Amino acid sequence: MYIYVSCNCIATLRAFDSHSPLILTVPKCLFKPKMRIPRRPVTFYISHITPKFLFVPVFSFHFGAFWSRTSDHFLHKRSRIVSGGDNQFHSSYTMDGTMVTDKTSQFRHTVCKDGAQDACIWSSPEGGHTIEIGKQIFCNRSLNMKNIVAVGFDMDYTLAQYKPETFESLAYVGTIKKLVHDLGYPSELLEWSFDWKYMVRGLVLDKKRGNILKMDRHKYVKVAYHGFREMSKEDKVGTYGHTLTRDAFDEPDYALIDTLFSLAEAYLFAQLVDFKDNNPGKIREGTDYPSMYKDVRAAVDLCHRDGTLKQMVARDPKRYINEDTAIVPMLKMLKASGRATFLVTNSLWDYTNVVMNFLCGTRAPDGSSPCNVDWLQYFNVVITGSAKPSFFHEDNRANLFEVDVESGMLRNTDNGNPMPQVGSISPRLPLKGMDTSCKVFQGGSVGHLHKLLSIASSSQVLYVGDHIYGDILRSKKVLGWRTMLVVPELEKEVQLLCELRNTRKQLQLLRNESDQIEDKIHHLKWSLKFDGDNVGEIEKQRLSSKINDLESQREQVRLQHQQAQRECHQKFHKVWGQLMKTGYQNSRFAHQVERFACLYTGQVSNLSLYSPDKYYRPSEDFMPHEFDILAL
Repeated sequence: MYIYVSCNCIATLRAFDSHSPLILTVPKCLFKPKMRIPRRPVTFYISHITPKFLFVPVFSFHFGAFWSRTSDHFLHKRSRIVSGGDNQFHSSYTMDGTMVTDKTSQFRHTVCKDGAQDACIWSSPEGGHTIEIGKQIFCNRSLNMKNIVAVGFDMDYTLAQYKPETFESLAYVGTIKKLVHDLGYPSELLEWSFDWKYMVRGLVLDKKRGNILKMDRHKYVKVAYHGFREMSKEDKVGTYGHTLTRDAFDEPDYALIDTLFSLAEAYLFAQLVDFKDNNPGKIREGTDYPSMYKDVRAAVDLCHRDGTLKQMVARDPKRYINEDTAIVPMLKMLKASGRATFLVTNSLWDYTNVVMNFLCGTRAPDGSSPCNVDWLQYFNVVITGSAKPSFFHEDNRANLFEVDVESGMLRNTDNGNPMPQVGSISPRLPLKGMDTSCKVFQGGSVGHLHKLLSIASSSQVLYVGDHIYGDILRSKKVLGWRTMLVVPELEKEVQLLCELRNTRKQLQLLRNESDQIEDKIHHLKWSLKFDGDNVGEIEKQRLSSKINDLESQREQVRLQHQQAQRECHQKFHKVWGQLMKTGYQNSRFAHQVERFACLYTGQVSNLSLYSPDKYYRPSEDFMPHEFDILAL
């Protein structure tokens, strides 16, 4: 029996009976190097059943290719680990229901959920399919990736996603110790615990009053707590709603919780507010709410300066940082597409090397990650100790130092170029065998970075970060860089939105019903007021009775809507509700995302699910008068 399969592979069939196996080998077939490759896998099923032989499910061949920017056709290779820019061929087959795969292409990324394969990196044969909503990239402003020549990344909470249950708890405990041992706070604080799920991004701390606020895009306070005590509507309006001039809710009287690093200190501030209110004699005299917040900030800074946090992370990165196996394929794909990649972080070289080794370094058989500098191959430039956001100012005159990656020592540079050492007539030469494709620096400014990467226009740079103020606002507003914000909370939020789609429709129906009832009440009341002289007494009583019935009905609908809205609100977060909404309005945080982030997504490696030449386009904007007419 001969079986011919039009593909470049060798296939083997195994037939089983009670005596001995039969091995049938299909000869290798040739195919033209230029052929049309379907976007979806092509599957061949071959089976043969006889009394003696049973051929179980046989072959599933998957074809795919990665577009090379330097060629005008698709190139196809046998499946293997290839260098940047090569293309991949991947095949698999099933035997007794078990999927067996050959060597996976370098760009492949599989995201598993309950053991199933959900998504693959774009340039793998399995890529290019529909992306589940939680992993999509959302667009505020059109961005054509073909115009981008360099893609940059922040490290902390962008490439490195810290585990809040361990990392934020570590920061909390370290801050408490500093408050007690260095700043003279009561030892009772050492017994406190941290609920890492309580605080969310986008909140505002009122340092003068000890309040934590959530507001909408118009800066109207919708949710407010004094410490952990919810403020009444009257208290909210009396404190924040009766001023002739709208408060800016900005420094120095307010603190913005716009980064995940700030969640632990916000929680601790709320605890101190309650502690001060309930124990007036235990906090030293003269310490008010602003002073307590200042002390919390000082304690956090002490933890960072003495290395308390980073030493613990360096000892066991896996305990504090989430692994993301798609980061390396993503970086390879970007570099293979002809773009430069760079890293700009406020962390210094020693800590940066530990974290990036964990994320991008090679793993030993036991799963450990030996510390080396192999991860530098994925970047053209790395800048540590950048002091963002001042780094983004072109008039920043900070010196740029080159980092010796072996010793950590700094060397002077002339705008990134090596400088001759005293007593030497030539610049220092790199050590033999050292990879010089990536240069590592400390300090400097965006002007240095543009020169190092030969950036002609700021709009040719896409920068990916997690911090609205430190990463996104400054790079967008000051420089004109294109920006992508990483919002780890987003994946859960959009999944909940899908699940609660019917609930939200019901809320809208209840709201509409309330409006209709109110219109009827107003109409009847105005009829009585202006036509009362022409209406008999019996008719007036009937209309008044009808108004009372409608008002009772309106109150029932209002309470029903209020309860349903609260339950929906608490599905997202028991206290603060939906991250991107405050009531029916976009939250202040969502407003900032919309203003300053060209793109936003749940995690940085979602870039790997899209073509590096993708043209991102925003959805259509609707004004209220258009929504019911045009919205699909």
